[in-house]
Amino acid sequence: MAQASVIKGTVPAAGAVERSMDGRVSRIRLFTCIGLVAVWEIIATLGSYGILYNDVVPHIWNIVIAVGYELISASFYRDLGMTFAAHSVGFICGSAIAVAVGIWLGTNKLIREAMLPYLNAIGSTPKIIFLPIIFLMFGVGLESKMAKGALSAFFPVVFTTTLGMMLINPVLIRVGRTFNLNKWQMITKIYMPAMVNPVITGFRLGVAITIIGVLVAELKFSDGGLGYRLGIYYEQFEIAPMYAVILLIFALAAAANTGMTKLQDRVNRHMAPTTSKGKKARASASGGLGVVN
Repeated sequence: MAQASVIKGTVPAAGAVERSMDGRVSRIRLFTCIGLVAVWEIIATLGSYGILYNDVVPHIWNIVIAVGYELISASFYRDLGMTFAAHSVGFICGSAIAVAVGIWLGTNKLIREAMLPYLNAIGSTPKIIFLPIIFLMFGVGLESKMAKGALSAFFPVVFTTTLGMMLINPVLIRVGRTFNLNKWQMITKIYMPAMVNPVITGFRLGVAITIIGVLVAELKFSDGGLGYRLGIYYEQFEIAPMYAVILLIFALAAAANTGMTKLQDRVNRHMAPTTSKGKKARASASGGLGVVN
């Protein structure tokens, strides 16, 4: 009885400590933002007098006004649509191919040992060096931006998928073979559920790297897109609109990352096994297995 009362007494204490930690984290974040804004404004003020970074760092209110002008500009949404189309098509195509190749490499040790050195070498190479080849093959239109996005998305997804396949519990594979599952059934009922976390992690990396790849391609050769818009503002030395586009790109990338995080959390909750008390176990990184809290 005494032991039970001690355990019960520690639960509120642990909750209070966690709430206190959350409060301190929130205050640190708030003070960090205030400090960054203050430093930015100091640099902007010094620049306006020609002392430091002359006109390179505009005042924050000028950036906010420029963001407002971008949001009511029809040309901004045209460029946003072009970048979104290139990113979406490139990410979907590159990720789909990467998942298929990752499953193939994960299930075939001979092919994996033969191909991984080449994939590692190409994957660690800056993809910008392939831009001239992509432009020669696909032209300078939207197709080349899609191809660059697919190339950027392929490598993080193929690596995480291959790793996820290699980390699958061998018991699950033996169970599938015991039930005489065919190749497609093994993929849909064993492989994909067990490696969903590594694959979604690869998707999160792929989304971010695809955005970078598409923007770089638009900066080099393009007649539209957010990267093209950013380059035009830079060439014309319109600093506040340039920062406004950067801020909007950051907001869109952060929203995409938040969406992928919520998707991963939802999949984890869905896949977590139910305990005898009707509660969901916490999903582990391997996807299908969980531990009870």
